[in-house]
Amino acid sequence: MAQTALILGASGKIGRHFTAAFHAAGWQTRAYKRGTDMSTAAQGCDVIVNGMNPPNYHDWEGILPALTRDVITAAKASGATILFPGNVYVYGAQPGPWSEDTPHAPCSRKGEIRSQIEGMYRDAAAEGVQTILLRAGDFLAPEVGDSHVDMTYLRGFAKGEITTMGDPKIKRAHAWLPDMARAAVMLAEKRADLPAFTDIPLAGLTFSTEDLAREITRQAGKPLKIARMPWWLFTLAAPVWEMARELREMRYLYNTPHRLSGGRLSQILPDFTPTSFEQVIAEILAARSMTALAA
Repeated sequence: MAQTALILGASGKIGRHFTAAFHAAGWQTRAYKRGTDMSTAAQGCDVIVNGMNPPNYHDWEGILPALTRDVITAAKASGATILFPGNVYVYGAQPGPWSEDTPHAPCSRKGEIRSQIEGMYRDAAAEGVQTILLRAGDFLAPEVGDSHVDMTYLRGFAKGEITTMGDPKIKRAHAWLPDMARAAVMLAEKRADLPAFTDIPLAGLTFSTEDLAREITRQAGKPLKIARMPWWLFTLAAPVWEMARELREMRYLYNTPHRLSGGRLSQILPDFTPTSFEQVIAEILAARSMTALAA
């Protein structure tokens, strides 16, 4: 009998990739309908994927803890394992590499909230609720307009520019969403062998804006000028634009060299093969080529 995953945020960028990966592995999936009873929706499910986030970081301190409590309650009622996509906010600006053993030292309000909800999942382990936390850096996806690629790096691509949010030489952690989703499914299938709470970083891809510009130029034959994000515009817009206020708080992360250790994932999933940097860029460029042809 096929296993079943309940996907929270199924229409979002995380949810869509996770849904596709579970289907590819032979699982059944259910899309959680926001506003319905989560415990009822989770009945008969083996895994609950918490891929739901408020848009534009809206009211994290109010929404995320309440959502986490609902997820934990649903897991208790159904016996399902929680699969939670984590991020790097909890580490603050301390030196890397960051691993499952790196202490939390958030230096932002959002980092403190993420650390709080991770603590809720840890505490729930003592009550018999299993959580697999798969941690990753900035998301990269092949779909146009659907990830960090478009929101930052390639926002000026048509003008021959690649945008850097900080020092273009700084190497930072990134996650190719198809790889993250594939690893998540493999971990879900090994859940019986994992402890009640497992923090697993996904090493993903570590590169700088300069590295990205060089690889795009090599593949596309299109030299790119590196342009700096005009942070002063965010300062001006902050009083009236929520996203500008929230991004300013995370500016430190674009000037903090960091990478995630892949040691624990390699131990648990020795057969997992990540997509190469070169192939990721090829897929990103191919998607943009197809979009241009369809325009």
